[in-house]
Amino acid sequence: MAEIKKFNKNRRMASPEAGNKTSTIDYRRVIAAHRLKLLYRTTLVLLVSAAVGALFYTQYINMVYTDYQVISSVAREESTTSITKNLGGKILTYSNDGASCMNTGGEQLWNQTYEMQNPMVDLNDTVAAIADYNGRSIYIVNTEGVLGKVEADKPIRSISVSKTGMVAAVVDDTDVTAIYLYSSTGEEIAFFKTTMEKSGYPVSVSISPNGEIVAVSYIYVDSGLMMSNVAFYNFGQVGQNKTDNYVSGYSYTDAVIPQISFMNDENSFAIADNRLIFYKGDQIPTSNQEILLSEEIRSVYFDEAYVGLVYINADGETKYRMDVYTEQGKKILSKKFDLEYTDIYFNKECAVLYNDAQCLVFNMKGVEKFNGTFKHSVNALLPTASINKYVAVSQGKIEMMELK
Repeated sequence: MAEIKKFNKNRRMASPEAGNKTSTIDYRRVIAAHRLKLLYRTTLVLLVSAAVGALFYTQYINMVYTDYQVISSVAREESTTSITKNLGGKILTYSNDGASCMNTGGEQLWNQTYEMQNPMVDLNDTVAAIADYNGRSIYIVNTEGVLGKVEADKPIRSISVSKTGMVAAVVDDTDVTAIYLYSSTGEEIAFFKTTMEKSGYPVSVSISPNGEIVAVSYIYVDSGLMMSNVAFYNFGQVGQNKTDNYVSGYSYTDAVIPQISFMNDENSFAIADNRLIFYKGDQIPTSNQEILLSEEIRSVYFDEAYVGLVYINADGETKYRMDVYTEQGKKILSKKFDLEYTDIYFNKECAVLYNDAQCLVFNMKGVEKFNGTFKHSVNALLPTASINKYVAVSQGKIEMMELK
């Protein structure tokens, strides 16, 4: 009996060890099951959150507004002959005798007097260049004040300003046309001369946002046909060893290219009377997409992501039609409308069209988010950080509008 008891005792002593082993295996399984359950719950929460977010985003994008309310208003003074523009969310006003800038709260940020016969302005985000067409002065400004002034020795024909404040200017002479590059403070950086025999007459110039690439559109006549050249000049390291900084160019037969523009540092486009051309490359731009056009373009609007071409609508259903292209040259929208617009701009996946009395907003799916009438005459309509809020600049006041 003693031996049996001892044997049983030994078995009881061994049992806890076996039990501990079994308990350990179960504990690991419990942890694994718990982690798996946690993963499932987290994934489910994320999926539900994504679905809800997508639903709210879709409703937000496709939300239609029928009216607006003024949530704030401040007084302003403005000359009846001045022109108002959006300068990086601030209000730029210019005329023949000066320019000024104020914030949307009506506070004047700076004022600059000058005398110009025919002022022209080029805007690039928070920077602007104001020049006297056929004159010799260029003022380079931003939202904080005047950065610099250029005094050219020949008549100025066209200008383009970068986000950094660099300016490219076409300056005309009797026999040659020179293109000058100036720093934001007005200092001359580089220039090159062109002749009708060599490359043609420059009709449009554009400088990339970072100030490194200058694009020029030239026209010339060859065997009785009007031709166009597009040339790209690199004033960065890549173009230092190139003749006249020339890095790439293209010729177009029987075409007139009155406009070439940079959308961003890597993408640019040119508009001809018979085609739309997209270029790609931040150092040596190359032709990326060419779209033949059969209708006469009424006006062109663009930003860093979209190009919009407005036509007279041929089918007569509406007055106008706007075709919208991406920076890669893909047409994503063809929208018909009747509004007699004075300005168009793109803002947060939407196109905003307006005149002094009416406004039309539609998204890139063609959904009209707002189509309404202002309660009084509006000189300029500025976007804000919110898709349903705009700043309406009028003759005597600045109003914050909220669509509802």
